[in-house]
Amino acid sequence: MAKTIETDLRTFVKFWLVPVAFLLVWYIFQSAWMGLVIIGIAIFLALALRPLVSRVDGFFTKHFGKDKKHQNLSAILAYLIVVVVLGAIIAIIGPVVVNETTKFVEKFPQTFETTFGGWDGVNSFGQTIGVQDLHAEVDKALDGLSQYILNLLSNNLVSSVSSAADIIMKVIFVLVLTLLFLLEGPDIMHSLWGSMEDNDNKKMIKVARRTVSKMANVVSTYMSRQVIVAMIDGCATMLIVFIISLIFGLTPSLAIPMGLITALFYLIPMFGQFIGGAIVTVLILFSSPWAGLIYAIVYISYAQVENNIIAPKIQGDALNLRPVMILCAIIIGMYMFNLLGAIIAIPIAGCIRVLVEEFPNFRAAAKG
Repeated sequence: MAKTIETDLRTFVKFWLVPVAFLLVWYIFQSAWMGLVIIGIAIFLALALRPLVSRVDGFFTKHFGKDKKHQNLSAILAYLIVVVVLGAIIAIIGPVVVNETTKFVEKFPQTFETTFGGWDGVNSFGQTIGVQDLHAEVDKALDGLSQYILNLLSNNLVSSVSSAADIIMKVIFVLVLTLLFLLEGPDIMHSLWGSMEDNDNKKMIKVARRTVSKMANVVSTYMSRQVIVAMIDGCATMLIVFIISLIFGLTPSLAIPMGLITALFYLIPMFGQFIGGAIVTVLILFSSPWAGLIYAIVYISYAQVENNIIAPKIQGDALNLRPVMILCAIIIGMYMFNLLGAIIAIPIAGCIRVLVEEFPNFRAAAKG
């Protein structure tokens, strides 16, 4: 028996408004997800720069008194310090990598002869493993590799240029937005909370404000302490490379760029230390195989001390996350946003932990 269900227009609109709104939000996200990612990165960087901004602002307050102009100047100076330092690191590292690679290519015949005994030694080794002419096999493999690389470059040249231009534009957007969030972010948040003061549920607003503050503190605390440990790691690399260069007759000036490489890659959670150490090892191998081997052994030994004593002492329980949760966060971040996702995954996981901890408070506030 058929039944007729009567409903008013208001209920009908509410029923369809939810799925329509959900679809609209999903469409906007799909269409502008890269823009949202750029905005998110800028907010993340602005939060990460907060400790440095506070230190610079503290200096101005101590010597010139508290002033709104000084706060803006502190944000600009902190921003410029980071940009200049990163630019200097890239400017120092780039030429050294190119120079060491060039030296390796120039000295390769001599190194190959002294280390492996030339092609005669390679062929002798090949015969011991059942390959009669290993020299010919290596030549064939290298020819195939070179042809593959040339084809890949020729096919993707236009798209590579376009991708490079796109990356440059995204970097510019991130830099500009980061500075704007540093300057206007505090005023935006102050206005936002101020507009909610007349809300009936003041307990909910109080919990929300505390939660946002905790999440911002998680990001800034994690990044500042990660930078401190990265600087210690870089200084250790500089010392190791400097001593090795004196022993093996290498250029002592290599110590600074090698330390900068490990410090920069250390900012990548869990895997960055290994990547930075491997790059430095390879670059030193270009000059001296034995020096590279000794560096790898010493650096791995130091890494154990750093990971088990130095880093836990400095970072402490800032995020209060278990290792399995950190690894899961990094894996998810890498698959979502590649290298960038790996860098921001841990503080985002810390923010999620804050939301979970504050959820009971939200429920209590909602009940009044």
